[in-house]
Amino acid sequence: MLWPVLLVLVLFVLFSGVGNVLHGGSFLPSGSEDITRSTVKREPLDKAYVNETGYYTDELGWIRSGSTLEKGMKDFYQETGVQPYLYITDTVNGTTSPTSSDMETACQALYDQLFTDEGHMLLLFQEYNSSGNYNMWYVCGKQAKTVLDSEAMDILMDYVDYYYYSDLDEDEMFAQAFQKAGDRIMSVTRPAWMMPAIILGVVLLVALLYSWWKKAKQQKNREAEQTKKILETDLSTFEDKELKDLENKYK
Repeated sequence: MLWPVLLVLVLFVLFSGVGNVLHGGSFLPSGSEDITRSTVKREPLDKAYVNETGYYTDELGWIRSGSTLEKGMKDFYQETGVQPYLYITDTVNGTTSPTSSDMETACQALYDQLFTDEGHMLLLFQEYNSSGNYNMWYVCGKQAKTVLDSEAMDILMDYVDYYYYSDLDEDEMFAQAFQKAGDRIMSVTRPAWMMPAIILGVVLLVALLYSWWKKAKQQKNREAEQTKKILETDLSTFEDKELKDLENKYK
């Protein structure tokens, strides 16, 4: 039976291809179309460049479950090789309405204060009185920048924005943002329509192969029936017919 063998081979090859796509890339989840796509494949930073530290400072008392937050941030660290650090505050350089310059200066000063290596990424998150008006700034060490380019950091910032407006608590909000960002940063994002297109292609190819196999089988059955009829025919019938044809010819 050739057909089952072909079917198994086709499904194995095609779904191995789908597996490779999924392994090498991620698909856009529903509702997150505005998050920056990852367009390049990145290699994680060697952890030899990182002197592991704590993961966050919370001056506002937002984080109820440090373990929840750290789990998401450690996932980011595991994926990228860059250790993230989150600093939550309401005041930067003595003001609750900091400028970009204030954020940049404060963020760089905090990096130098907190870390002794170039493998960290510091995200400074400032919001006053839970107003919904927040500021973010980041600094990456020189080694961290080999992984976390501007596109990668746009992805992280987009995820923080995305989950900020969700119903999640602050610890889960940041945890999800870091975890999802780490996954996307380290893969190439593919549009959501690609998976249905791959599945449709598999279905169409299987249908085409089935149609070919069915026609081939029908042809083979017809040939077998013809052969069977010939083998079952009485040879004397042909001899009598030939003699009669000769008699009629020479009459």
